[in-house]
Amino acid sequence: MISRRQWLGLTLGAGATMAFNPRALLAAQQAVAMRTIPSSGEQVPVIGLGSSATFAQVAGSDDIAKLREVLRTMVDNGGRVFDTAPGYGSAEEVAGRISQDIGINKRLFIATKVNVAGRGGGSADPAAARAQIEQSFKRFGVDKIDLIQVHNMGDVATQLPILKELKAQGRIKYIGVTTTFPDQYPLIEQAMRTEPLDFVGLDYAIDNRDVEEKFLPLALERKIGVLAYLPFGRTSLFRRVGDRPLPDWAAEFDAKTWAQFFIKYVISHPAVTVVTPSTSQAKNMLDNLGGGAGRLPDQAMRKRMTDFIDALPQVPSQFGR
Repeated sequence: MISRRQWLGLTLGAGATMAFNPRALLAAQQAVAMRTIPSSGEQVPVIGLGSSATFAQVAGSDDIAKLREVLRTMVDNGGRVFDTAPGYGSAEEVAGRISQDIGINKRLFIATKVNVAGRGGGSADPAAARAQIEQSFKRFGVDKIDLIQVHNMGDVATQLPILKELKAQGRIKYIGVTTTFPDQYPLIEQAMRTEPLDFVGLDYAIDNRDVEEKFLPLALERKIGVLAYLPFGRTSLFRRVGDRPLPDWAAEFDAKTWAQFFIKYVISHPAVTVVTPSTSQAKNMLDNLGGGAGRLPDQAMRKRMTDFIDALPQVPSQFGR
């Protein structure tokens, strides 16, 4: 087993440095696997890019060149799904501008969100919700957005009908709801059981497996696609494994770095359509895409993986829950 840095160095070629452009280098590796969207049969790459956390932090700075390289690296190496939200600071605005500047806006599978209600109750202003949605179209310079979801279950009764209307008009291809808060699980279960959802967005990681018991099986039953958020446990997984080497048996499912180990656990669940780890570095985007290539762990191996991680000392999350 080799470290994340070593694997990236080998991928870039002997003698190369990270100053070398990493785009289009995954072609030398195996192709990123595709997954089928249950409601349509359309296929999408199983590895995408999220824009919360570090991506959003860099988007709010004066130097966004790194984000340009991240997006180009994803698209040039077989990725398409870009998950964002108006609530992620400057992330959506900056990504939309970059994607138009470099001509990839119509190659992306754009997955954004709407929420003008906020978390914690209150009603959404329908006019404000529509305005927020229209702003997303303008930011990416497209006439049709692939997926818009109600963010963190914000007044679903008001905002989801707007998405249904826009889907009926052909302006949105898919609709859904999201949450990363366990206290909203009853709400998202109700929506999954009663609404015509194409997708749900849920946080899911090898150290955060709550959704395995009910929600991932329910997604399979209801034929709802799943966007899996935070596969690195809000960064706590990297700190938890520390400098430990990968176990030798990780080679049995082609994991070459800890990032790929964590990603392969998530995408080996049959309910997961796309995993969307966030990063602001092209080298990490390339590493993440590598997690979507090659073999995946079977059920017995998944148990071995969870046993290994569960035996490690706990560390507090930097971002909380």
